[in-house]
Amino acid sequence: MIASVLDNSAIALEKLRTLLATLAGREETKLPTERALSETFGVSRGAIRRALEVLEADGLVWRLQGSGTYAGRRPQEIRTDGGRPPLATNFTEIMEVRLRIEPPLAQLAAVRATADEIARMRELTVRIGQTEDADARELWDGALHRQIAASARNGLFLALFDTVNKIRQDETWRVIRERARTLANSRETTKGQHSAIIDAIEARDPVGAGEAMRDHLLLIQEILIRQTSLEPVPAGVPAEPSSSSDTSTDAGIESLIELT
Repeated sequence: MIASVLDNSAIALEKLRTLLATLAGREETKLPTERALSETFGVSRGAIRRALEVLEADGLVWRLQGSGTYAGRRPQEIRTDGGRPPLATNFTEIMEVRLRIEPPLAQLAAVRATADEIARMRELTVRIGQTEDADARELWDGALHRQIAASARNGLFLALFDTVNKIRQDETWRVIRERARTLANSRETTKGQHSAIIDAIEARDPVGAGEAMRDHLLLIQEILIRQTSLEPVPAGVPAEPSSSSDTSTDAGIESLIELT
């Protein structure tokens, strides 16, 4: 069953980022309750809660038990107000753009990322692997790719990344990903690719980091093309083993969340 807009944590995350931007510089930094945010943004409380977890992990908000959630201090970010990307944009165009901006971002991150930022990347890969919730896993996966982009320390590149990333909130794009999730089984493969990207960044290997990111995105592109046209996945695309057809189906529904 396709996830509803109410359960789209990516929408909740963007709206919360916008709210945090309006609170910058103000003395009152307490956020509304999860229920109030849910009603205001038109998403579920679960989506709000998952988005707040990401923001808290990023150091953008902090929580005080029994009191509420507060906006934390953060540096000014370059933002774009170009509106939502055109709905006519298809996944082929999205992947073409990602293949041209994310490998260079990984290369720059290999030169500029701090030890703390690399440690944060490692933490995010663990969070991706720990969650069994499809929406939450996608959210953590997006946070990992954004951390790599932010570590490149190029404001214009980051703005371009964020613009492309907004497309993940479009329902049409979500339907395409959901179809791919039901047919492909690549969680272990993408997990290894994420680790390879971070290993190259930590080794200060720009060429290796760029190539690892490119390999990762090419795999996602290949699976998307074949899955959305109902073609079989080629033998070169590894799949996780399963003990029965039922477990294979269940795993397939949850797979390919890491479309980032």
